[in-house]
Amino acid sequence: MKKNSTNNARIIHEYTKYLKDAKQQDDSTIDGALKSINRFEECTGYSDFKKFRAKHAVAFKKHLLSAKSVVTGEKLSKATVLTAIRHMKAFFQYLVTQKGYRAKINYSDIEYFNLSEKDTRIANAKRKRGVATIEQITQTLEAMPYSTYIEKRNRALMAFVILTGARDAAVASAKIKHVDLVEQSFYQDARDVNTKFSKTFTTYFFPVGELPLRILEEWVDYLVQELGYKQNSPLFPKTKLAHNDNQQFEAVGLLEEHWSNANPIRKVFAQAFEAVGLPYFNPHSFRNTLVRLGEKLCRTPEEFKAWSQNLGHESVLTSFYSYGDVPDYKQAELLRKLAEPADDTPTDMEEQFKQFMQFQQMMGNK
Repeated sequence: MKKNSTNNARIIHEYTKYLKDAKQQDDSTIDGALKSINRFEECTGYSDFKKFRAKHAVAFKKHLLSAKSVVTGEKLSKATVLTAIRHMKAFFQYLVTQKGYRAKINYSDIEYFNLSEKDTRIANAKRKRGVATIEQITQTLEAMPYSTYIEKRNRALMAFVILTGARDAAVASAKIKHVDLVEQSFYQDARDVNTKFSKTFTTYFFPVGELPLRILEEWVDYLVQELGYKQNSPLFPKTKLAHNDNQQFEAVGLLEEHWSNANPIRKVFAQAFEAVGLPYFNPHSFRNTLVRLGEKLCRTPEEFKAWSQNLGHESVLTSFYSYGDVPDYKQAELLRKLAEPADDTPTDMEEQFKQFMQFQQMMGNK
């Protein structure tokens, strides 16, 4: 352990418990905060946090803005820098409330954990995100092989995500019993399923075509009838590895256990899209795909409310703000229409707006 880091290790441990139990943050969010704290310690030579001054925050910002990513070799993005700075600001705001730190740290010094307005705007700039179409996902499913245990699982995995829009952590922890093929639903029971904010809700399969549903039905039947899996068995069991003749690990089948994280799921998606010459669309982006599909299919505010709720959103605005960006091609199309001379007939938008306001008022009165 580095000199002067004993106190640091203790308070970091306390902070970790605070984030988990008091702030109810998930493991990935906590890991991100701890990574930022470790970067700060490296920058300050593991100096005791009690010695923190404004100059340390300034030096840390300069260090991050010139640092390079270990993965890409490129300079850290402004978004990454901003996230780290915010992590440290939150950490020291916590420290000044703790015994032994209140009298040592000036609150005003913590304010130096701020990027310039220019860098903050760059960091917060909205980037275009790749969103697969239903046609591209169907094309990929049709091309995916399904002769082995693992290939069948991987194909069913992608089919399940587009049917439900479930987050990858929920998919990794799902059990066979959570899927009802008769009701065509996925019961995201927070007692078993790793859902966001530990929320329990039911997702009914989205209308994305016959192929995904058929693939999932065949997969569940295969697990139960061929492999003898029970209702409490994982819906997507992890890969079983064994040594080959060269003493190297290779996939030999399935292990009746859940994946410990969602990394294998992302890897399956990356390989599947690469095989058909498409860019990588991560599992979470399928939620964007479904929101855009909902914008096309839903004819009333009530229908879109149900669609949004099916994604686990309590508010329709969450679907709009988080996932419902207007794609470039649609933006251009809408603006061209607006440039055309308007007639005197009432527009559908007027009626839709009235319906939406009436629906919002109705929901507010409940």
